[in-house]
Amino acid sequence: MALRRSVIGIGAGVALAAAVLWGVALHAPPARGNPPGPPEARPVEPPLAAAPGDEIETPPPPFSEGIFPCTRCHKPGPDFDDGRRELGDPHDKIKFEHDAEHRWCLDCHNGEQRDHLRLASGQLIDFGESYKLCGQCHGDKYRDWRAGIHGKRTGRWDGHKKYLLCVNCHNPHSPHFRPIHPEPAPKRPEMIR
Repeated sequence: MALRRSVIGIGAGVALAAAVLWGVALHAPPARGNPPGPPEARPVEPPLAAAPGDEIETPPPPFSEGIFPCTRCHKPGPDFDDGRRELGDPHDKIKFEHDAEHRWCLDCHNGEQRDHLRLASGQLIDFGESYKLCGQCHGDKYRDWRAGIHGKRTGRWDGHKKYLLCVNCHNPHSPHFRPIHPEPAPKRPEMIR
């Protein structure tokens, strides 16, 4: 009988401790500002905007030979075909695999002013600011790029920095990296003779 009361007492004590800890956890502030819940349920933070005077320095975009400025072939103005279609020369070499089921060229390229890109808001940006366009859909990658975690950034950790654009590594029309054949493992120093 005494053993039974001990077991019940221990069980009640464990249940009480668990309830107290659960209550504390529910009322505790989230760690580092992250909302509670599984990672897949957490909203993506909005892209970081450059503060005035905090301009992002990038190299010019890596255009294909003879492709820019677009106005060499496309006249500026409202008269353009915005329908999906097979593209002719010189665009027939573009393999569009960037959410092609839902996207079309003029979701990113501006039809009236071809030497600019177009954000979802309608704002026009230069090709050198294409990271803003990419960041609209890929906000987590943009945040990581700004922090120096994704992509390449050079410069001082506490000062001036240069960033490579998304298009320096990813083809904007087909952004996934192609599979590559792995290289053999390096030889250990003791095996080199």
